[in-house]
Amino acid sequence: MNHKIIKLLIADDHLIFRKGFKKILEDVNSLNIIGEASNGSELLTLAQQLKPDVILVDVSMPVMDGVMAVKELCKRQVTKRIIALSVFSQETHIMEMLEAGALGYLTKGVGKKEILEAIEAVYENRPYFCKESGKQVLDLIEKYQSGYRNHLIVFSEREKDIIRLICDGFSSKEVAHMLYISQRTVEGHRTRIMKKMRVKSIAGLVTYACEKGLYIAK
Repeated sequence: MNHKIIKLLIADDHLIFRKGFKKILEDVNSLNIIGEASNGSELLTLAQQLKPDVILVDVSMPVMDGVMAVKELCKRQVTKRIIALSVFSQETHIMEMLEAGALGYLTKGVGKKEILEAIEAVYENRPYFCKESGKQVLDLIEKYQSGYRNHLIVFSEREKDIIRLICDGFSSKEVAHMLYISQRTVEGHRTRIMKKMRVKSIAGLVTYACEKGLYIAK
């Protein structure tokens, strides 16, 4: 690891994971875990207060998910040394976190050695991607560099659920109740969905969803 002590902030809604991660890294002299956040909103507050060198962010969190939190961190210029964490090795999650501004990506099942490699790389402002999904990510980067990124629109499973429910006529409050998430989270997803679709209204969202096969009328 780098000779400087790297200040690390961990954001994940699962206490067991945060504690386990801390246990794995507590004997690394060049690391100092300065804080833990259980949701995206808490992450933003702690990041601005503690000024971490590197942040580990779970893709899926309550109140504000990882994608929205990373976008806000980059927008506020807190740091871009961000590693996205997920239990999945899926193109959708990688794509969303890359677009949001994350510099690295790891699945939660990786070992200590790779975690340290990722932290060191991102600390030095070098991208790092999980070896398990390396080829997949390289393909994405190639698409980015070729300009394909502007044409590739992907939706997460949660976004697809929200799209279907909106098309069924449910309000944000009703969707939130049905998916066991906050209304604010639903509205954040809806805003991001409409931005991806490049539509300005719910009618536009429904039309797009039907045309692209994201929703089939009952």
